[in-house]
Amino acid sequence: MADPSSYRPRPGEIPDTPGVYRFRDEHRRVIYVGKAKSLRQRLANYFQDLANLHPRTRTMVTTAASVEWTVVSTEVEALQLEYSWIKEFDPRFNVKYRDDKSYPYLAVTMNEEFPRVQVMRGHKKKGVRYFGPYGHAWAIRDTVDLLLRVFPVRTCSAGVFKNAARTGRPCLLGYIGKCSAPCVGRISPEDHRDLADEFCDFMAGRTGTYLRRLEKRMMEAAEKMEYERAARLRDDIGALKKAMEKSAVVLADATDADLIAVAEDELEAAVQIFHVRGGRVRGQRGWVTDKVEEITTGALVEHALQQLYGEETGDAVPKEVLVPALPEPVEPVQEWLTGRRGSYVSLRIPQRGDKKALMETVQRNAQQALALHKTKRASDLTTRSRALEEIADALDLDSAPLRIECYDISHLQGDDVVASMVVFEDGLQRKSEYRRFQIKGFAGQDDVRSMHEVISRRFKRYLAEKERTGEWADGEEPGTDGGAAPADTGAVSADAGALSADIGAAPADTGATPTGTATESTAPADTVTGASADTLTGASAAPESGPLPTMGPATLTPSALGGPIATPVDGAFKDDDGRPRKFAYPPQLVVVDGGQPQVAAARRALDELGIDDIAVCGLAKRLEEVWLPGGDDPVVLPRTSEGLYLLQRVRDEAHRFAITYQRTKRAKRFRAGPLDDVPGLGETRKQALIKHFGSVKRLRSATIEQIQEVPGIGRKTAETIAVALAQAAPAAPAVNTATGEIMEDEEPETTAGSSGVPATAGPPDERRGQET
Repeated sequence: MADPSSYRPRPGEIPDTPGVYRFRDEHRRVIYVGKAKSLRQRLANYFQDLANLHPRTRTMVTTAASVEWTVVSTEVEALQLEYSWIKEFDPRFNVKYRDDKSYPYLAVTMNEEFPRVQVMRGHKKKGVRYFGPYGHAWAIRDTVDLLLRVFPVRTCSAGVFKNAARTGRPCLLGYIGKCSAPCVGRISPEDHRDLADEFCDFMAGRTGTYLRRLEKRMMEAAEKMEYERAARLRDDIGALKKAMEKSAVVLADATDADLIAVAEDELEAAVQIFHVRGGRVRGQRGWVTDKVEEITTGALVEHALQQLYGEETGDAVPKEVLVPALPEPVEPVQEWLTGRRGSYVSLRIPQRGDKKALMETVQRNAQQALALHKTKRASDLTTRSRALEEIADALDLDSAPLRIECYDISHLQGDDVVASMVVFEDGLQRKSEYRRFQIKGFAGQDDVRSMHEVISRRFKRYLAEKERTGEWADGEEPGTDGGAAPADTGAVSADAGALSADIGAAPADTGATPTGTATESTAPADTVTGASADTLTGASAAPESGPLPTMGPATLTPSALGGPIATPVDGAFKDDDGRPRKFAYPPQLVVVDGGQPQVAAARRALDELGIDDIAVCGLAKRLEEVWLPGGDDPVVLPRTSEGLYLLQRVRDEAHRFAITYQRTKRAKRFRAGPLDDVPGLGETRKQALIKHFGSVKRLRSATIEQIQEVPGIGRKTAETIAVALAQAAPAAPAVNTATGEIMEDEEPETTAGSSGVPATAGPPDERRGQET
């Protein structure tokens, strides 16, 4: 537990301007992000007597080891930067709303030549119009089924669409009049897009125009005694009205508004949102969060607005947002919403009438959601706590293993040997920190040796990160005044301008090792360093991954400028983004999938690195026995034990992650063709070659001049392709399985996504049975 006075900025260092600040822990992870109209006044509140702080705030400041800030010009910029950093760093002490479920949306893919209507979940895509969210996917399908009578827009997948275009026959919906069949040319792309625009207008609430138009057409058909056409129009009108009845009118003045209600207690808060368009409730969603900081209802509303509209623009932000309490101050938030929409947005508390009555309904939904969440969580939290305590007791650990890492090896008869690392924190999956490895130290099948290599690589990276961040600097904790910079980097002094330039040019750390991992990601270089007494050290000389996402000028305190600063010889300031995106955060328990040999290999790897404060165990599949290093007999947990169940979940997740990666590598190898061996030939140019010639066989027989006709292929590349294809063995001739005839003259066209004919390696079921 850190003493806040050890990293408190000196008097006069903090500017009295708007800005965003970050607290970091001893591992340099960002644990809290906040904004302030005055950084000096806000940060001073954190460094008062601990007894006067809220318990959660007290926990945060004692967990932190440093604080830094960025100065911005306005409060609106501070709001934007705070939202960006919370999304990027995922700080543990910030309020983070998470959907209590993945809500389905009705989506229209206006970014395609022939827009498609479908159900979508997850992140929103550019160029797609969304309506909802809905409580259930079947509600969307019922609505679409009714509307397709009037707006016969395409609903089929890309595969079905291409197959219909190839055969010249539409699908069933095209025959029964619920699709205009653009796949076979019954409607032009322009007319089909107009149809999709009308569908979107109707879903957006502009329903009266279409009903009046259809009623007029129905009357004209009846006057002309075209009774069958009039009857069809009558049925269309009925379908539209039935679809409209699914969302009741709640506001008579055809208002477009979002209503946000908050239900909270001392520990948690639930947020419910009703999306009202054209006076009708078009969607509903809810979030639940832990109150990990002392926070008001207005602040909860502000965080909800950031979550709701942080990535929305245009009409997705309504003209009116009704809330139970206004953020303080309200002007920057309202200005931010107006900027997202592009026109004025009203943010207010409803006082009377239908809007207040509807807000009370939303509030009741929020209270019900909070009560339901607390009921579920009470059981879940108790179970996870009991499981961790049982594991600690069974393995004789000093404390419950809050972070567990599990490793598994997967291969197919010694080929494509890979490994996985999964992470569970507080008994829950932490998928953002999963890693996968390719075994490159040797060839063949040896699970024990593979496990030793993986554990060694993972914890070598941990030790490298620990040394780089200065945690081993002469036995002195980083951040103490007068501490020396690491000996391998030296110390330099710089003025504010020079140091700012160094920071701006700091490369990002890729963290590649000689054997590397397949999924180690690169994050952008850190943008700003504020008041922190920590020394900043370099680690790599990899290229910079992107521009600096700054919102305003950086503030560098006198202590940061005058104190010891590591020279960026190896690339400084690039791993200070607060996330242990490599292996900088150690586990309390390492679990391996296997028995005594695998456990001994893992323990030996840790001993060779001098790590003795991390427990190791293995879970054998056959009898679900827990093995410890050096033990002659396993630890047998009761079959009803929650601890055993948690270990099984961790082991099974590692196995799933490993075998998925192994199958991906194997499938990629099976799909490999002669073009894959051409150096410098990427996927785009491979597809262009196949599209131009139709098949690898025709490409092999082409001249260099003919290959040069493909866009992007020069003479040197064409010569390389010709040589590679000439050296590659031609594929076996195709055989007609019905007649036995060898079809040598024609070769099936290779799809754009493959550069050759896929190879095979036995029946899928047989291959799957040999996987480990």
